[in-house]
This record gives sequence, structure tokens and C-alpha cells, in this order.
Amino acid sequence: MTVVLAGVGADSTNLGALAPLYDDGRFEYVPIPEKAHATDETATLGSWDLRASEGTAASLTNRITPQPIGDADRTVAGDELESWPFHHDPNFEALTYGEHRTSGYVSRLRALEPGDIVGFYAGLRRPDGDRAHRYLIGYMTVDRVDVVTPEMPQAEREAILKAHPENAHTKRASDGECYLGKPVVLIDGREPGGLFDRHPIQLSEYYVKSGNERAQYYLREAIADAWDVRAGGENMMYKPAYRCAVSSDVFRQQVGRCRERTADDAVIESA
Repeated sequence: MTVVLAGVGADSTNLGALAPLYDDGRFEYVPIPEKAHATDETATLGSWDLRASEGTAASLTNRITPQPIGDADRTVAGDELESWPFHHDPNFEALTYGEHRTSGYVSRLRALEPGDIVGFYAGLRRPDGDRAHRYLIGYMTVDRVDVVTPEMPQAEREAILKAHPENAHTKRASDGECYLGKPVVLIDGREPGGLFDRHPIQLSEYYVKSGNERAQYYLREAIADAWDVRAGGENMMYKPAYRCAVSSDVFRQQVGRCRERTADDAVIESA
């Protein structure tokens, strides 16, 4: 197993909006808002400048619900919205990523080895109202993988977190305790990799599958075949973690450059 595709970024459940994809191929990467205000992260919705249009991440929404599960009545708006911190994960500048989701994420990510790939996909929507889709927005080559668990001695957890100082899970940990006491995979990356500057790769299709009554988002067959997807399923409604058997070298060749991208960079064309 050499490649895991992870669903990331703000969406309707945590920001109330998807990041935009523009006609010239540029797009915005907007992390999810942090679930609690207690973090060492300095990036906030009000300080996060959009890359391809004027404004900040705060201009994409009027209010957020930081903890949609378990605290659904809590909303943040106005001045507090501007100062609310991000869960900056993945951090493409520092090439670090952490994960505690148990729906295939922790198990598939912790099995990665140096030289493997984590690809990141997010929901993007064109401003003119075209249907939103899931797009690969970047990737990183794995350099180091660590796991912290609630059963570890506190000193051991603190030592592992200290080794990943720019990771969003480290920044919100308190005395070595991670959010909700869950196991967390911490991955530091190396180049080649990074956030695409434009032309993300469409991963999803939207259609009514035979035997169903309603349309759903599904992983494109061209993607599943090209990257030899072995786990994660077809349905893309809830950001599954995909385990792919494609080699790292072939993946990078098919994806193309991260920076100064053209529409022809990716071998796999958009749907």
C-alpha cells in the first residue's frame, strides 16, 4: 500500500460553505475551523487571506458551528468569527498532517512508510453555481509517521507530540492529552508535494446509480482504475479514506506538478 487519499478542508458541516473553484483553474484551500478555541494555532478565519480573490476565509460564511457533533446549538458569528482559529490540517507549508477519524483513516494512515503518499481532496464549488465536486488539491510524500494513544504514558505522548511542533493536533493538545482522548496519527512529509496552485483533479461524479432513486457522489471509475483503489468504497458523500495500490512514482507522474500547473498537467483528465 503506497497511497492514501484523505478528505480534508472546510465544507457545509463546519464552515457552512465550500471553498470556491474559479474559471481559470485557481481555487481556495480553507482548513476546517478548530473545534475549540484552545489552541496555539495563530491562523484564524479573519487572518486567512484567499489566494485568488479579495477577502478572507471569514468572508465565505456568516456563522460557524465549531462542534457539529455534541454541541449543535453553539454558533460563532460577528467579531468572534474573525478571531476563531483554524484546525490547520493539513499544513501544506510545514508538510504535516494529523488524523483521529476512526472510519478507516487511522488504520490506513498509520500503515504508511517513508516514501509513501498522502493525497488530499476537498469539496470545491464554482461561484456560478455549478455542482460541487471532490477534487484532489495536493499531496505530500511521507517522511515520518507516529501514533499517540490514550494508553501511552503522558511523557511518551508529550515526546511524540513535541516531534511534530507544527501539527494542528499538537497545537491543540493539552498536557499531552489529544482531543477527546482519541488515538492520533501524526505524519510529517517531505517534497515532492504541496498544495496545487491551480487545476485540482476532479475525483467525484454525481449520478443516479442503477437500482437507486436518488443521485449520489461516487468516485470516478477512471480514478479508481488508475490508482488501483483497494479500500474506501465508491460513495464519496462522507469523505472516505481511500487506500490505493498505485506506486508513489506512478501517482506523482499522473498527478503532475504542484506549482505552475497547467490544465494538461494531470494524466487523468477531469470528468
